[in-house]
Amino acid sequence: MLERLYFISQQTAAKTHLAAIEEALAAGCKLVQLRVKNQSEAEVLEQAKTAKALCDHYNSKLIINDYPQVAKTVGAWGVHVGLQDMPVDAVRAIVGPQMIVGGTANTFDQLKQRVNEGVDYVGLGPYRFTATKEKLSPILGLEGFQRIMDQARAAGFQLPIVAIGGIVADDVAGLRDAGVYGVAVSGAMSNAVDAAAVVTLINKNYEHVNDRK
Repeated sequence: MLERLYFISQQTAAKTHLAAIEEALAAGCKLVQLRVKNQSEAEVLEQAKTAKALCDHYNSKLIINDYPQVAKTVGAWGVHVGLQDMPVDAVRAIVGPQMIVGGTANTFDQLKQRVNEGVDYVGLGPYRFTATKEKLSPILGLEGFQRIMDQARAAGFQLPIVAIGGIVADDVAGLRDAGVYGVAVSGAMSNAVDAAAVVTLINKNYEHVNDRK
């Protein structure tokens, strides 16, 4: 099952991807995505091996961004691809039918495309401006999310839609009420004074949703 909260790694001058992932796991995050840009596949693979070991230690799940062969090699739980990355059917051919495959979307038409491609979940965004992502798509805000979620319900889409892009804990209640399945965060945790408190607060927003299921 896809967690309601997952952490996306980013490397800063002060913190490596792996250090950020370990902090997120120690704070109680049960799903993390290793998102490495502008490095070779061999370099990503070495980091993925360590990330997988960390996730195993904390009894958590690992998603690899962009590199399905790396995900398969390390035995990751899932792989995530952007709209300009490898096509979903090609990813499936590499990782097999059991691995979770997620895809990015920015509009309802792209969400519909992802559903037709057979992804297991969609990362929809960005919610607001984020420096984590280059070539940022148009910002949706809560109003944009509400509109797309209404369209998704009308179309009968059942797959989990995860909000992404500059999200902080205070945004979660509004996104939840709009029908968003869960949230992906980066700076909200890696820049937090108390990352464990952020994890607790976000998960608490989804407690009653979980109870209803």
